[in-house]
Amino acid sequence: MDENLFLQPKEVNQALIAIGEKKAASSLSALFVYGILAGIYIGFGAAAATAVLSGGTLDPGFGKFLAGTVFSVGLMLVLIPGAELFTGNILMVIGLLSKKYGILKMLRNWLVVYLGNFIGGLLLACLVFNSGLLQTSDLTSTAGNIAVKIAESKISLTFFQGFCRGILCNMLVCLAIIMCLTSKTVTGKIFGIYFPIMLFVASGYEHSIANMYFIPSGLMASGQFFSRFWEIFRNLIPVTIGNIVGGLMIVLLHPKSGRGLARIFKA
Repeated sequence: MDENLFLQPKEVNQALIAIGEKKAASSLSALFVYGILAGIYIGFGAAAATAVLSGGTLDPGFGKFLAGTVFSVGLMLVLIPGAELFTGNILMVIGLLSKKYGILKMLRNWLVVYLGNFIGGLLLACLVFNSGLLQTSDLTSTAGNIAVKIAESKISLTFFQGFCRGILCNMLVCLAIIMCLTSKTVTGKIFGIYFPIMLFVASGYEHSIANMYFIPSGLMASGQFFSRFWEIFRNLIPVTIGNIVGGLMIVLLHPKSGRGLARIFKA
C-alpha cells in the first residue's frame, strides 16, 4: 500500500482541526448558502433512494442495499465539490477541544448550517414534487407511494427510537467523512464515503438532513404538507439530538482520537 495516498492518523486529526478553524471563521452568508447546497445534495441522494425503492419486484434487503448505494452519492457531492453539512460538522468538536475556537463559534456554525440544510431539503422536495415524479396511485410501488410510506414510518418512530437510530447513523457518517479525508485520491474518497453510508441506509438508521427531504416529500405526495408540517419535527428533534451524540462518540471514543483527547483534557 502506497502511504503517499493516505494521511496518517495524526495528519487526519490535524486536518480536521484545520477544517474546523476554517468553518468557525466562515461568514454567516457563506455557511448559509453552502448549507442550502448540502441540503440539496443530500436530497438528491434521498430522491434517488426513493426511486430505487419503488421497484416493486426487488427483494427488500437488496432494495435497501441499492438505496444505500445511490444515497451515498449525496455525501460525495457534499465532500468532494464542497458544502456545509450539519451532521459532519459535529466533528468541529475536535477543534473546540484543541482550543482553536470557542463554543459559540461552533454553535453558530451548527445553527446556520442546520437551517440552510433544512431549506435545501425543502427546496428539492418542492422541485421533485412539482416535477410530477411523486404522483401517487393505487399501485404500491410508485415513487409517490413509497415517499408517503417512508415519511409515515419516520414520523411514527418514538422519541427514543429516533434518538438511537440517529446515534447509529452519525457514527457512520462521521467515519465516512474521516475516511474520505484520509485518502488523497478522488477514487479513495469515493470508496471511503460509499461503504459507511450504504451501511447506514441499508441498516435503517436515521439521518436528520436526509429526513429534511424524505418527510416533506412524502407529505407533499400525500397532499398533507401544510396540515402536518409540524409533525416533521417529531422526527427531526430526536434524530438531530441522536446525530449529535453519535458524532461526539466518534470524537471521544475512537482509539486514534482518544489518546489525543486524553492529553487535551489533562492540559
